[in-house]
Amino acid sequence: MTDTIAEGRANMVAIPGGRVLIGAPGAHLDQVGDAQPYPRTWFADESPRHPCQVAPFLLDRHPVTNASYDLFVRASGYRTEAEQRGFGLVYGEHFWEERAGACWRSPSGAGSDLTGRQRHPVVHIARADAEAYCAWAGKRLPTEAEWEYAAHGSTWRPWPWGEDFDPACVNCAEHWAGRLLGDLTDWHRWWAQQRSCQGERPATTPVGTFPDGDSPFGLADMAGNVAEWIATPYRLYAPEVNCDPILRLAQGRYGVLRGGGWMNMRWQVRTTERIACHPTYSTWATGFRCAADADTEQLDFPS
Repeated sequence: MTDTIAEGRANMVAIPGGRVLIGAPGAHLDQVGDAQPYPRTWFADESPRHPCQVAPFLLDRHPVTNASYDLFVRASGYRTEAEQRGFGLVYGEHFWEERAGACWRSPSGAGSDLTGRQRHPVVHIARADAEAYCAWAGKRLPTEAEWEYAAHGSTWRPWPWGEDFDPACVNCAEHWAGRLLGDLTDWHRWWAQQRSCQGERPATTPVGTFPDGDSPFGLADMAGNVAEWIATPYRLYAPEVNCDPILRLAQGRYGVLRGGGWMNMRWQVRTTERIACHPTYSTWATGFRCAADADTEQLDFPS
């Protein structure tokens, strides 16, 4: 590959420690429940807001790219879970399909490749695939509190850039549609047009394409592009949360994806959105970024 980059520590952002409120305000969740097709109980796991003490840490400025994952694979011989099972999840005309040969190096299935996509985020990544890269790079996955703090800063905001959604700030479905999408029927209309015009290729973009969408700490793509694995197992924030029963069953068994991806609507790319997934889950819209412990004596924290 040409123009390869390695996400070394020089490309990480120093995040200062602090006590931060994690989770979404109830009034915001009421708004989300009223504005989109899923019931509020699907989003109730973003509550209650609760304080977390976060130590200083480092976080990759952007998701791990195809170029960097290729360096890792060449050096280690690693085979992802999608490669081992022989298929990956690709969204077809109406729903997810198990596409033969789909994996990080062939994101649309057998015969597809990464031509022109070296700086796009790597996809078809399960949690173990992300952890293997992190170990090779001398890093780790971020905790859920670290990820959310880095996404919205010390003060809650629904999107990394602020209070108001702006499709010019994020790679998600509404960016490609050029308008706000309403319900699932509206999303499927957009998908039919997207698939017809763009073909069956993930509509990821080179990392850092949307600088106006950076988080308060200067982190790129914390909303959209790819949904990102974090280290913390899925748990409810409190036992009394009135959530969908399936979320209770997922506790301790599932992992968490954060940030949403290029196929999601605005509600799924919020800073507090939590997507509970089996650790082996991967699609052409799942990726990751790395974190690392901080040596506070040598860091220059952003103001």
